[in-house]
Amino acid sequence: MAYSVLASLPPPLLVHRKEALVRALNRFPVCISRGRRSSLAFVAKATGESSESSTSLSVVKSVQNVWSDPEDRFALVGLGFAAIVALWASTNLITIIDKLPLIPGVFEFIGILYSSWFIYRYLLFKPNREELLQIIESSVSAVLGQ
Repeated sequence: MAYSVLASLPPPLLVHRKEALVRALNRFPVCISRGRRSSLAFVAKATGESSESSTSLSVVKSVQNVWSDPEDRFALVGLGFAAIVALWASTNLITIIDKLPLIPGVFEFIGILYSSWFIYRYLLFKPNREELLQIIESSVSAVLGQ
């Protein structure tokens, strides 16, 4: 896939002197238009495939390994069917709970409180984010049996 981005920025946002701007961007495809107001047009193109995370690749490889074993195919199909049934049941349960008059507001308040705590506990500071990544990686490896 190829993407291109065209940005038109006034020179004061980039540097203060136009000569320095032209010298700095000589190696890039730049078009400077002259008129009442000078502006800079910068074109950036990106090509290639999007990179997938290593976790998603390892999950796909694990499923392929299980699928290649004939004894495990039945278990994998049963697990997929159970996941679809669980998704359907949870959707219906949420719809039923949502129709009750007071409970949705209470659940929304609890969700806001939990989300605030989670952001404070795991996402606000860098060491906590690293701890969260370690927890996620260990959980994924425990589920996949690695």
